[in-house]
Amino acid sequence: MGLIFGIIVGLFILVLLVIAHELGHAIVARRNGVVVEEFGVGFPPRALKRKLKNGTLLSLNWLPLGGFVKLQGEHDAADKKGDYGAASFWQKTKILLAGVVINWLLAALILTGLALVGLPKILSNQFTIPSDTTIVSQPVEIGSITKGYPAEKAGIKVGDKIILFADQDIETSGQLIELSKQNKGKVVEVVYSRNGVKYSTNVKLRDNVDSGFFGAGLGQRELLKTTWSSPIVGVATTAQFSWLTIESLGQLLGDLASGLISQFSPNPNIREKASQDIKAVGDNVAGPIGILGTIFPAAQQAGPTQLLFLTAIISLSLAVMNILPIPALDGGRWFTMAIFKLFKKKLTKEREEKIQTIGFSILMILVVLVTIADVTKLF
Repeated sequence: MGLIFGIIVGLFILVLLVIAHELGHAIVARRNGVVVEEFGVGFPPRALKRKLKNGTLLSLNWLPLGGFVKLQGEHDAADKKGDYGAASFWQKTKILLAGVVINWLLAALILTGLALVGLPKILSNQFTIPSDTTIVSQPVEIGSITKGYPAEKAGIKVGDKIILFADQDIETSGQLIELSKQNKGKVVEVVYSRNGVKYSTNVKLRDNVDSGFFGAGLGQRELLKTTWSSPIVGVATTAQFSWLTIESLGQLLGDLASGLISQFSPNPNIREKASQDIKAVGDNVAGPIGILGTIFPAAQQAGPTQLLFLTAIISLSLAVMNILPIPALDGGRWFTMAIFKLFKKKLTKEREEKIQTIGFSILMILVVLVTIADVTKLF
């Protein structure tokens, strides 16, 4: 039941974020005189349809993997009244980038709300306004379990929160590590919380200094709570994460390019390192399955704070990815349009379709490759 719930919540989050993105395009298009022919939830085949009063066809489709908006005269060369192509350069810019702005603002809104109730601190230099920030440490949590060690034998699982250890209240992971050293080889009582329910168990600790006494990786989340500064923190944190996402993408692309070039080196050591760099790129890239694989466990195990935080990060990632100058994405379409306008060349329907088709094909190949990598990681 937990897995089914996780899948439903995960799909709902992804669809919601994509629908918000497409809704941005639709709203700005209509406000700039472009006819919105269809707004689809999910992808065809079509399940239900309804004509709205404004003339837009609202469709509900069977594949729950996002959504789409269809504009009249979507080619840049279209020139009839109500066509997207008939809009000015500035109007097209607003239409193309509206989805990016919506996703970015949605991330900022979520992070602003979390700043009021508790924003996860994941960066050492995460933006705060010290005079209006309180740091709240959450209970020490089990991040990993070593097979065959005391924690596993006692039935403790990943995600459990340690409350008492050897009759001591646990406030930090360092404190638990020190207590396990002091009680090595002894039987201690461990009180922990799982899904809000407290449990107690006796654990016989190991006495081998080199191998660890308890056998669990520990983590402790910190939350940042603010009051009046929450909107500032929400927007600034979104900007900070945006820059980090762009930096990470740049690093990944740089490593990939360097690795591919080094594959042709006559030096076997360089080729070996290049192979490791390329593998590292694959390990750090996630596609649709990888994203779902992150959301599903979060929906099953994490609380609303972690789930909302993850939603904000994915929304932010959608904004950053869509603004990149890759044909078939919003940023790519704008970049193509801008280049042709800059050089005062006509962007014909045939030329635009060719550019977007090539870009879309490359994008789909990358998606397939990343998806294969995601499936490989799962198994």
